[in-house]
Amino acid sequence: MSVTIAMTAAAKPDAKLIEAFRDAPTSIISDNLARLAGCVGLRPFHRAGRLVGTAFTIKTRPGDNLAIHRALEMVGPGDVIVVDGGGDESRALVGEIMKNIAQWRGTEGYVIDGAIRDVASFAAGDFPCFARSVIHRGPYKSGPGEINVPVSIGGAVISPGDIVVGDEDGVVSFSQAAAPALLEAVRAQIAREEATLVSIREGRYQGSYGKS
Repeated sequence: MSVTIAMTAAAKPDAKLIEAFRDAPTSIISDNLARLAGCVGLRPFHRAGRLVGTAFTIKTRPGDNLAIHRALEMVGPGDVIVVDGGGDESRALVGEIMKNIAQWRGTEGYVIDGAIRDVASFAAGDFPCFARSVIHRGPYKSGPGEINVPVSIGGAVISPGDIVVGDEDGVVSFSQAAAPALLEAVRAQIAREEATLVSIREGRYQGSYGKS
């Protein structure tokens, strides 16, 4: 079956804007997106390391990775490979070889609404991979699929070019247009929370955090 390619690549924002989110916790980003945004049900499988980049999206038939293979011929530095596998956990969509291909292409990591395999390879390194589960059963490779279309990942809609951030708490995404204002709000909250922690350590805390 065919793989439909809506676009070969989405426009990327200034690299400095992406890097500004490198140390922003997903919990604080989520707080400043009305606590509504974020992918539910995914967890990190890599050893360590944060995920920050722009979404290169793939929608595939559950249990089939033909479209992912096609996408791996197109992705490059700064891309986060975001795969809508329908949440299916019966077959792994990527494993060690596809991990290494994505690394060789210079991508930032994987976000997969589905399962992976060769989990030891992911756990031994710092190439980010967020997925639902692990299973040894391999995928079909017959399609169909779509590349660079809006996808649904754990209840979150992610469009091509959206900024994606992942850490130990999970994955959150937002549009490039929203990024500058969001960054200022995130920085302000980080400062407030750091001040709260200092007040706790110094014995001056008076319950302000519960009102925020």
